[in-house]
Amino acid sequence: MRRSLIVTVAATVAMVLVAMLVPMGVLVQSYALEDRLAQAALEVQATESVVSRADRGAVSVYLDSVNGDDNGITTTVLYPDGPAVGPGPPGEARRVEQARSTGRARVDDVDGGAQILVPVSLGGSSTLPQLTPVVQVDVAAPGTGSGVLLAWTILLLLGLVLWGGAVLLADRLGRSFVGPIAALASSAEDLGTGRQAAPVPIGGPVEVQALGVALQRLVDRIEVLLERERRGVSDLSHRLRTPVTALRLRAERLADRDEAERIQSDLDELEAMVDHLVVQARRSEREGLVAMADAGAVVRDRVDFWLALAEDQGRDVAVDLPRDPLPVGASEDDLAALVDALLDNVFTHAPEGSPVAVTLQAAPAGGALLVVEDGGPGYPEGLDVTDRGVSGGGSTGLGMSIVATTAEASGGSLVLGSSRWGGARTEVRLGPPA
Repeated sequence: MRRSLIVTVAATVAMVLVAMLVPMGVLVQSYALEDRLAQAALEVQATESVVSRADRGAVSVYLDSVNGDDNGITTTVLYPDGPAVGPGPPGEARRVEQARSTGRARVDDVDGGAQILVPVSLGGSSTLPQLTPVVQVDVAAPGTGSGVLLAWTILLLLGLVLWGGAVLLADRLGRSFVGPIAALASSAEDLGTGRQAAPVPIGGPVEVQALGVALQRLVDRIEVLLERERRGVSDLSHRLRTPVTALRLRAERLADRDEAERIQSDLDELEAMVDHLVVQARRSEREGLVAMADAGAVVRDRVDFWLALAEDQGRDVAVDLPRDPLPVGASEDDLAALVDALLDNVFTHAPEGSPVAVTLQAAPAGGALLVVEDGGPGYPEGLDVTDRGVSGGGSTGLGMSIVATTAEASGGSLVLGSSRWGGARTEVRLGPPA
């Protein structure tokens, strides 16, 4: 908007200045010609006085002194019975004869300027037309001299100053609009980053201030709604734990132990689902809308945690992790839960002593590629283990669902296959940070 405003003002002011300065430049040159014509009229009067009182020799001396100035005016006296006196060439014979015969002065436009012809009465018998001398004054059209170039330069500089001032004013006006809008955009971007959002800046024109007030009011309402949602989920979790505990106690009193264990398993699954719902509900509070974590650091930390259990079970664990930071579009907590879910599946379903391999590398399109392989029985055929609550090994089935959800939320995907040892191979593609 700022650039468009500047371009529009610059183009408009330039057109207005051209429409004004070009006619003014023409008028300046026209005024210079009128000024020369006025000077020529005075020169005609002075020359006429000299011609009427002096002889031709005195007239020649006078004309030499007058024509010595480089003012664009050349004076010549045309006698009917002799050569012209003065530096200028005689004018058109028809015009000169007409001026003699009528006894009236005339001004004609000629190439390069104007020409003044004035007949001079000498008195007595010299009043006859054929004896009347004519004063010829040639006025050259003013070029870049005579102050015309200076006037044009001043007009051009004035136009440039006005154009520059208009562009500067448009830039300042654009800043007054764009600055507050940019501040509002920056504040809006900070709302979902997980940081404590600063108050929405209120400034600029009245319309922008109204937008800032409305945005701040919206932010306050959203924060109230989110807080209510978090409290509602937390209260639901606490309220469910009491009846779940009561059901556990009743299940323990059942005489049928198989039925009691089945109920206990169902309650474990219910608690796991409730905990997962609470964690997901608090996700926006924990990481904001823009999640980011160093995949290398998180995976290294979780693999180190599981290495102790791997040693106890006699597993050979191959780890290939990058040394440089590898940012991905997932929070540290979600990424750690993803790695724990993958390794928990390995240690739960793969026999003790079977190998494990964990590989992490940068993805070509950004993000990371995490691969976990084991030497266990592999994934059950015809069973979607990523479906919530579905498991092929007697578990709650939430682990692989968490893995799939985290991968897809980051902009990646989950691919299941067979490992090099014939066991399970889990390939998790994690997208780059937003």
